[in-house]
Amino acid sequence: MQIVEAQSLTYTYPIGTKPAFEDVTIEIEKGEFVLLTGPSGCGKTTLCRCLNGLIPHFYLGKLEGKITVAGLEVAERPIHELAQHVGLVFQNPENQLFALSVEKDVAFGLENLGVQREEIRERVDWALKTTGIYDLKDRAPYELSGGQQQRVAIASVLAMQPEIIVLDEPTSFLDPVGARQIFEVINGLNKNLGITIVLVEHRLDLTTKYANRVIVMEKGRIVLDGNPRKVFSSEEAWLIGVGLPKATRLYQLLKERGVRLKHVPLSAEEVCAAVTEVLTA
Repeated sequence: MQIVEAQSLTYTYPIGTKPAFEDVTIEIEKGEFVLLTGPSGCGKTTLCRCLNGLIPHFYLGKLEGKITVAGLEVAERPIHELAQHVGLVFQNPENQLFALSVEKDVAFGLENLGVQREEIRERVDWALKTTGIYDLKDRAPYELSGGQQQRVAIASVLAMQPEIIVLDEPTSFLDPVGARQIFEVINGLNKNLGITIVLVEHRLDLTTKYANRVIVMEKGRIVLDGNPRKVFSSEEAWLIGVGLPKATRLYQLLKERGVRLKHVPLSAEEVCAAVTEVLTA
């Protein structure tokens, strides 16, 4: 079942001289974990803004083609209705946090939708526990670390119980340890709750092992789309300049030297296991 369908989608910002992206046609299945990557400026963030209606309802400009999300045609539905189906987590969590306590921040979206008080309490507690920050509910967001703030941002979206969560480089301000913790939370939402994930990310060493699909954009177009092992082992990905996972790059170097592993590794753990298997064979 397709939860996102875009057909010949092209968008140009109001002051743009050329499209931010053009002729994008994709289908995303319900429950998929999609990693969206590509060089900076290729249109990834702009495409994400179409998924929850920021384009065309907030950012004006010219949108051509058609995009349907959770059965709703984006151009014809208001943002507040789309927000009940699609949650967007920004790159900088401080852009989403403004209340005096974590609990109030997580409850904000539900209050705006007029959800009953008792249901708000249940959803907020559930979202805080799911993201592992229930003990922080009375803390002020500005007192928290970057990783904790990002979990609050995710919890505020999760409390809305969306079918899709879109994350635009959510760990760009975090160290590798904090980033890994956030990716584990995101992976849990996908695997345990069946939420469709669209993750924009450059840190492929940490993220690739979670995704079951990779979409690569370049100059406003989708140029690669498929299984992570197939995409990252392709010559085209290398030529585009996508930062390949180090494990995959090592696989390529070993292959050039006549050492053949049984499959394309996507993580350090996989490459260690594959090399050990070759050495002990």
